[in-house]
Amino acid sequence: MNAPLKETTTSTQALEQHKSYRFVADLLARADIQINGSRPWDMQVHSSEVFDRALAEGNLGLGEAYMAGLWDAERLDEFFTRLLRANIDKAVQPSKLIFHALRAKFTNLQSVKRAWKVGEAHYDLGNDFYASMLDKRMTYTCGYWHDAETLDAAQEAKLDLICRKLDLKPGMRVLDIGCGWGSFMAYAAEHYGVECVGLTISREQADYGKSLMKKGLPVEFRLQDYRETNEEFDAIVSIGMFEHVGRKNHREYMEVAHRCLKEGGLFLLHTIGKNVRESTPDAWIDKYIFPNGDLPSIGQMGDAAGGLFVTEDLHNFGADYDKTLMAWWENFEAHWPQFKERYGNEFYRMWRYYLLSCAAAFRARDIQLWQWVLAKPGVPGGYSRITN
Repeated sequence: MNAPLKETTTSTQALEQHKSYRFVADLLARADIQINGSRPWDMQVHSSEVFDRALAEGNLGLGEAYMAGLWDAERLDEFFTRLLRANIDKAVQPSKLIFHALRAKFTNLQSVKRAWKVGEAHYDLGNDFYASMLDKRMTYTCGYWHDAETLDAAQEAKLDLICRKLDLKPGMRVLDIGCGWGSFMAYAAEHYGVECVGLTISREQADYGKSLMKKGLPVEFRLQDYRETNEEFDAIVSIGMFEHVGRKNHREYMEVAHRCLKEGGLFLLHTIGKNVRESTPDAWIDKYIFPNGDLPSIGQMGDAAGGLFVTEDLHNFGADYDKTLMAWWENFEAHWPQFKERYGNEFYRMWRYYLLSCAAAFRARDIQLWQWVLAKPGVPGGYSRITN
């Protein structure tokens, strides 16, 4: 059972007596955010404890204080958008996160044994929960909103874009690394006549994904780590899985893809990415949402693919993830009453913090969404970019 929220309300006058109030207020002012202001993005602080936790632990402390009900913002997405655009996160150096940074740098947090943790902690929350939040195909990755006006249309446009970028033809055999509930495999098999093998580390996803497949579709789910795969495919796709691979495994991941891709084949890698190479995974996201996740940079991905693939195309549509996350949030909010008793209020605040802070990160262009088209060895005469 979830612990009750801490019922604490502190007046602005009382907050001003706290030793860190002026420092925090001045920081927030850079982002045009006021403490206990009247605008939707202003921070409503119910306890001065928020200041100490945020300064000591960064987003981990800020997020846990939010989950405990110690502060609020009506438009949490805009609160974080302003924070990130003003680089406020870089002005705070959390003293208590040194161990977290060293652990991420020197430990292989995504080893074969550890890799299954994210499936159990995140993707196995409940298929009905995800079905209520996602599109009708249950596609838990960024949609492509180029000509789309709804979440369903954006996700279908993304799946079709990938199929066209891979130049899929009937009879081809395709490997999907990190297949989720099988939305890509079902779409590609049905619309492009290909056979698909999907790898997942979530038993819930594999079992439910199988139940979603139309009878007779040539689609196979395997509950398997990508490192255990050793057979050839005409094309490979990986949509929203590379974020879980980890910097110490980037090269091995690319080597697996290289050995599994037939000569002359294409590999489409769809992943969230960060703007800088040397950074530490967010401690709050790591603890509560995606254990052992690690966003790659362009440089890290280039290093990993070097000598194995030719990068034929790199397409960034990270702004579309803002729209996707906001659509997920609207669905989550609309369906929350049916899950409230099961998950509790602390989970609600955690999920709200997750979806809206991540939407803000993409809106502020702090993180990106890339689709890489990698060729083995390279496309004769060049590759024609497909975006429409």
